Amino acid sequence: MSMRYQAGILTASYFPLQVPNAPTIGTATGGGAQASVTFTAPSNVGGGAITGYIAVAKDSSSGAVFTNTGSSSPIIVTGLTNGNTYTVTVAATNAYGTGPASAASNSVNPVGATPSVEYLVVAGGGGGGKAGGGGGGGGAGGYRTATGLAVTAGSAITVTVGAGGAGSTSLYSAGGNNGSNSVFGSITSAGGGYGSSANSATSFSSPGGDGGSGGGGAQRSSATGGSASPSGQGNAGGQSTSSSGGDGGGGGGGAGVVGTAAPSSSSEGGAGGNGLQSSITGTATYYAGGGGGSGNSTGASGGLGGGGTGGGTDDTGTAGTANTGGGGGGNGRSSSNGKNGGSGVVIIRYSDVYAAATSTTGSPSVTVSGGYRIYQWTGSGSITF
Repeated sequence: MSMRYQAGILTASYFPLQVPNAPTIGTATGGGAQASVTFTAPSNVGGGAITGYIAVAKDSSSGAVFTNTGSSSPIIVTGLTNGNTYTVTVAATNAYGTGPASAASNSVNPVGATPSVEYLVVAGGGGGGKAGGGGGGGGAGGYRTATGLAVTAGSAITVTVGAGGAGSTSLYSAGGNNGSNSVFGSITSAGGGYGSSANSATSFSSPGGDGGSGGGGAQRSSATGGSASPSGQGNAGGQSTSSSGGDGGGGGGGAGVVGTAAPSSSSEGGAGGNGLQSSITGTATYYAGGGGGSGNSTGASGGLGGGGTGGGTDDTGTAGTANTGGGGGGNGRSSSNGKNGGSGVVIIRYSDVYAAATSTTGSPSVTVSGGYRIYQWTGSGSITF
């Protein structure tokens, strides 16, 4: 606009309606069916003070958008679908309207509430016995598995992986050693019971030790195997041979099956009981098998799930397999010790629509497969969601 006056033409300055510039985007963070976004106000507010902001979350696959408003950073956009991917933009508003949108935020995946987890907790297997003829096989480590264990966000959950018990080093003793317990939070699996050795030079009547599963019996006198776990974590060990039979030790109890009694009419040991299967890793695997009893001539096989083989005169007893909770095999020669039990394992998994854990210790292996996040510890540690 202009007007003429004596000195010439006077031109008035003209200010068009001005909206704010775009905010500077910050970081988007996923929550339960929502995303929170931070941002910085623009330095140029346009023709008037900023009265608010609008945040827009866009589904990266479908293009669907969800909005919310706020007076300052951060703004939370709700109604999102857990597991989908979104980016968020923010625009500022003043009395003249809404300005341009910011750059898009980082991609974010909203997640549901802190998940409940499926777990497998297997304790260390018991050590095998030692005897001049037949030592009992070690019992399997306790076996605990279930779904739906609630976890609390922000609290570290303790993980303890039990060691296998040492095999017996003494010919005339109660036997080897129980395996150590494994723990995940409130869940404890008891260590496997030891397989016994002859407890004197003449009586040979020591029973197997109790534990997550019972240990095997010793030599002769129909000594009983260790008892089953009262909480159902394992089964009883097998008996030793009778005083009229050969010199065989009973097999250790497995998580799924009791240990086998040594045959009364031979000098063989009794087989270890089989463990139980779990597919928590995505592959069906046996855990917590009992160790095989040794014999004066032939040792017996360990149970499925890492149970060690019993030794005979050939001294071929073997330890329980590591990270399965298998019991150690007994040994049948007085010059050879009972075999060690296998160490335990702790495995958890939950749906991969939920975010990864906030932190872990103990170096668990972490995989995402078949729709699950899977954490497996072979040493002790912790996890925080």
